[in-house]
Amino acid sequence: MSFRDLRNFTEMMRALGYPRLISVENFRTPNFALVSEILVWLVKRYEPQMDIPSDVETESDRVFFIKAVAQFMATKAHIKLNTKRLYQADGYAVKEMLKITSVLYGAMKTKELASGDKLEEDSSKFKFDLGSKISDLKAARQLASEITSKGVTLYDLLGKEVDLREMRTAAIARPLEINETEKALRAAIKEVLENVQKTKDTLNNVSSDEASLEAKIEKKKQELERNQKRLQTLQSVRPAFMDEYEKIEEELQKHYETYVEKFRNLSFLEQQLEDYHRMEQERFEETENTLRAMQNKLREEERRLMRSGGGHVREVHTPHSLSFRLSRTGRGGARFLGTMQGGDSDEVSPHGFDFHHLSHASQTHGSSHLLTA
Repeated sequence: MSFRDLRNFTEMMRALGYPRLISVENFRTPNFALVSEILVWLVKRYEPQMDIPSDVETESDRVFFIKAVAQFMATKAHIKLNTKRLYQADGYAVKEMLKITSVLYGAMKTKELASGDKLEEDSSKFKFDLGSKISDLKAARQLASEITSKGVTLYDLLGKEVDLREMRTAAIARPLEINETEKALRAAIKEVLENVQKTKDTLNNVSSDEASLEAKIEKKKQELERNQKRLQTLQSVRPAFMDEYEKIEEELQKHYETYVEKFRNLSFLEQQLEDYHRMEQERFEETENTLRAMQNKLREEERRLMRSGGGHVREVHTPHSLSFRLSRTGRGGARFLGTMQGGDSDEVSPHGFDFHHLSHASQTHGSSHLLTA
């Protein structure tokens, strides 16, 4: 018995919670009392309801005790114990008891791991990912279908058991006849010989097929070599139209570069044009707002002059070098005169506003029609 087994046994018993301290020196000489006590504790630990006789005073009691423990562990735990070594009650008995303690110790470790996994599962139960369980669900569904089919087959076979039992009993009870047995054996030998002959014929055919395949492979290799030589010849020969093709390719490259440059310039000019139109639109809107504000201001001025009854001319300056004069007529009417500084009198403003038309319209139709137009 090795020292490692003794040490492992004492450590496992301490981990399992054995109340008594076990030393390595306890098993240097036979100690049946300690061995029986340990065996009773291990049996109780494995099956608390099990009743093992603990009387080991006489030799027959000890033999009965060892047999009872060995039979219990063999039937319940499927652990085979050597009763002779257990009866020796020394280091060799420790080797047998180590089988039981190893099973109990492994079960304890498994339980601890399971409890740890359960805690982790409880902590991450809200992080359950169904995608990782799809394969398990498929396997479970497949197993369920297989179990159903196996159950149906088993049910059918059990239904035939009544007839099959009678046939099986009759076949077993029938006496063995040498002639029939010899006949069956000869038939089996003949069938085996036929199978051997078929296998030999198949092997011969395989040899002939192998020869034909090798001939075909050799033929294909020769064709491949000829085609490769032809390909090399075609690659080495320069076509007659290749010079013209390269020249056209160079011209096409130049045309493509020209096209790219023109396309880039066109895109830039279109962008500049769009920016210009947008600036013109903003300027037009600004001038329109200015004219609308000036219209409101001139209306207020006209109302004020009509209330005061005086006739005089008032000049109004606006942005963009525009100036308007409000003149009171003799009959109580008003006339607007407009000029634009920095340009000829016959030109139209950038926003399509004709100031001569403004002056003429103001003299003929009045200020309200002019400014609203």
